[in-house]
Amino acid sequence: MEYREMNAPLAQQGQAILKVRRIGICGTDLHAYEGTQPYFEYPRILGHELAGDIVDLDGAPGFMPGETVTVIPYFHCGHCIACRSGKPNCCVNIKVCGVHIDGGMVDYLSVPSSSLVHGGGLTIDELALVEPLAIGAHAVARAGVGEGEFVLVAGAGPIGLGIMASARIAGGEVIALDTNADRLAFCRDHLDILHTIQVGTAGEPVKARLAEITRGDMPSVIFDATGNLRAIRDAFSWLAHGGRYVLVGLQKEEIAFSHPEFHKREATLMSSRNATRADFEGVIGLIGRKEIDPAAFVTHRVPFGKVKRDFPGWLDPSAGVIKAMINMEDAS
Repeated sequence: MEYREMNAPLAQQGQAILKVRRIGICGTDLHAYEGTQPYFEYPRILGHELAGDIVDLDGAPGFMPGETVTVIPYFHCGHCIACRSGKPNCCVNIKVCGVHIDGGMVDYLSVPSSSLVHGGGLTIDELALVEPLAIGAHAVARAGVGEGEFVLVAGAGPIGLGIMASARIAGGEVIALDTNADRLAFCRDHLDILHTIQVGTAGEPVKARLAEITRGDMPSVIFDATGNLRAIRDAFSWLAHGGRYVLVGLQKEEIAFSHPEFHKREATLMSSRNATRADFEGVIGLIGRKEIDPAAFVTHRVPFGKVKRDFPGWLDPSAGVIKAMINMEDAS
């Protein structure tokens, strides 16, 4: 990781120039740093959880210079089969800001005007956290979580926490699973998650504990937010008959599972990728109504000038990072 000078972007047709003010750090950024994130080519400027002020814009009716906004960072083509079907989040030609193309760890960033999202009166910190929460909201919508369903969320990082928050709002009875006791404590203390399971050497027998919590039924919805191959495979055996398994986390390898076990459950396996404008706007509404408090997720704050120093330490579980927030207005 290095700092370097570069020219500020110039206004172009259909583009908006943002003064970047906040950037959230997520698992994608951390995995990219350690070289385990799919879709990456290097070098790459990271940063896709963005909030900033509009400096200049073209083709963005309803938006004004000086307005504080967030950005849907999945830039789509608008004409492929996914886009024509109303699913720009999985566009065939997608360019994710900070993944396929350079991202927001810059003073000024050019983005498609179509990616701008009104701030809705949220604080600058709240706006920078809309994107990961929207991913969780999209996954829950994909699964169709219903009232009273037992919902297992494997992985209590920022994406997993967003899934938990949306699943609870949808009426699900959430079970949080992670290897990290501190993260599970965070789920109990900040999201009021009643059921938590720690896995690993000092952990609990997962299948038996799930059977106990669900009174023998097992979870009817499972979300993987770990991106860990073993965790993904193990969860197939925890799914209720007739259940849905949603892969939100991402890893590089092939997934193998027992066809007879999956078949007898008449289970549904699906992926959930990114989020849509409806998800972004829905999350902004939830935050505005105080149904989600994203500020509780921020455990580490750092000025842009200290990112190079601090970033490697965020990969260490003992650092206790839930969400790191970069202040781009402070270069010290």
